[in-house]
Amino acid sequence: MKIPFVSFETMHNEIKDEMIGSFQRVLEKNMFIKGEELEKFEQEYANYCGTKYCVGCGNGLDALYLILKAYDIGNGDEVIIPSNTFIATALAVSYAGAVPVLVEPENDSYLINPKLIEEKITDKTKAIIPVHLYGSIADMDEINQIAKKYSLKVIEDSAQAHGALYKGKRAGSLGDAAGFSFYPGKNLGALGDGGAVVTNDEELAEKVRALGNYGSKIKYHHILQGNNSRLDEVQAAFLRIKLHELDKWNHKRNEIASMYLDGIQNNKIIMPKVYDEKYSVWHVFVVRTENRDEFEKYLNQNGIGTTIHYPIPIHMQESYLSLGIEEGSLPISEELAKTVISLPMYYGLKEEEINYIINIINQY
Repeated sequence: MKIPFVSFETMHNEIKDEMIGSFQRVLEKNMFIKGEELEKFEQEYANYCGTKYCVGCGNGLDALYLILKAYDIGNGDEVIIPSNTFIATALAVSYAGAVPVLVEPENDSYLINPKLIEEKITDKTKAIIPVHLYGSIADMDEINQIAKKYSLKVIEDSAQAHGALYKGKRAGSLGDAAGFSFYPGKNLGALGDGGAVVTNDEELAEKVRALGNYGSKIKYHHILQGNNSRLDEVQAAFLRIKLHELDKWNHKRNEIASMYLDGIQNNKIIMPKVYDEKYSVWHVFVVRTENRDEFEKYLNQNGIGTTIHYPIPIHMQESYLSLGIEEGSLPISEELAKTVISLPMYYGLKEEEINYIINIINQY
């Protein structure tokens, strides 16, 4: 049996006619930037997240960067981020001119450890960016309490958490603002790059919108030194259709995760932990094993596609050696980088394929 790590085939076949129709609708209107499709998607996605405002932008990295710039966070400032995350979180801070300060994750959730945040706060700290990694939301109550104590902004990196819940509230509605990515592989993915900022802060939303439009609210009147980061009409139209299906797709991911959690019984494999107060959307299903490379080779030889999220911690990337964080200083992140591996997780994964994956892993 051959099972890819990810496939969009089933998902896109089910909505193919609607997607083609939405493209034709945009084509016939001849409005491709800042039109009705974007306006409607922004309203619909804000409503979905439980926020007042949504501003489409070019990608998830831009979303975080634009929030930081809109809050005037930049040169001389520090922003706390997890040490276990995709590099885009750090890059957004760097692009804004600030310095990313890395905090280790919890050993079982793999998310930023709130108990380690306070010791990293200085008079230069301006914000905390918790990352809802793998589709599971960070401990936002504790993070918000710390932020309130030190008057810090909380910016959710929700790039992997579309539709995830924390104590009944959706990702994106749990801090001052949130950045989303609509990269094709996300739970809510465009057919290209895309992103959005959601918030309840009207002033922030207006500033983000201007910054992503060359610093302009009115054409050729530039009140800020902005850049070009806009979600186009075609992608907005596609995302509107996909948004209607998102809860169904996330529910199916949870069914797959339950099968993995119940079925995989191998003491060489460390399974992800499930928390009662959180509804994960399982952007990826990550397990750990001591001999990861051997395990990956075994799965691949048996036709099972895999990916590693992520093989090199930020502080050990060549681009961030300038932070001066020596190897061994962030042991949990370094251990995760050596042991994590992601199993197939997508809408359309068949029951017999899931059972095959479980059986192969149990035989390892």
